[in-house]
Amino acid sequence: MSVYAQHGYAVRFDWGLRGAEECAPGSSVVAVVDVLSFTTATTVAVEHGIDVLPYRWRDESAIAYAVENQAELAVGRSQAGPGQISLSPVTLQAAQGIRRVVLPSPNGSTISQYVAGLGSVVVAVSLRNASAAARWVRAQEGVVTVIAGGEKWPGGELRPAVEDLWGAGAFLAALEADGLSPEASAAVGAFEAVDDVREALLGSASGRELVALGYQQDVELAAGYDATQVVPVLRDGRFTDMAKALPE
Repeated sequence: MSVYAQHGYAVRFDWGLRGAEECAPGSSVVAVVDVLSFTTATTVAVEHGIDVLPYRWRDESAIAYAVENQAELAVGRSQAGPGQISLSPVTLQAAQGIRRVVLPSPNGSTISQYVAGLGSVVVAVSLRNASAAARWVRAQEGVVTVIAGGEKWPGGELRPAVEDLWGAGAFLAALEADGLSPEASAAVGAFEAVDDVREALLGSASGRELVALGYQQDVELAAGYDATQVVPVLRDGRFTDMAKALPE
């Protein structure tokens, strides 16, 4: 077994699709964290009664997939016009009359689809629902793996993004579990070192990038720590709310 699998630990943490390939096999639950913006967008959508269908690519096959599932296909963030949905959480917050949306993403969505193919339960975790998701996961059994999506450099290689480290740490801290790997413990420490989530997120590289592009509201929404109790879980290809299954 690969040393990178963090074998022997009940709770694991790694980055990106490659990290999921190493750590996720054999995990009962995989929490995917992509704060800016896939899992925040998913959380906001589910808050508003919209199921999210993750998809790896925004291409002709995505169009066919959306038609097949009677879903709205999200457009690129910069391409969204009035009333259109994109990876921007603000567009999902404002959506009217939509029951389900196909949300392509090279990070969070791609990882979610891959992990679902392994047979693990997939939970979308953001800063907005970190504690609620942790409470739901505590009621499950088996190994828990947390995968931070990160971002991509222009060449396609992984750029570890601090907002996903914080989101993972917030979830892991709330999980209150034993058996954390050193990597998982480090994520907890990173989150606990943050004094002001909003200011930290706005000051991060990813946050500053979105603000410069005119999407400060997206960052503000993403910074709403524990703002919601929804728990988006991937079932039959769709993220739907499992908060009703939370233990008393």
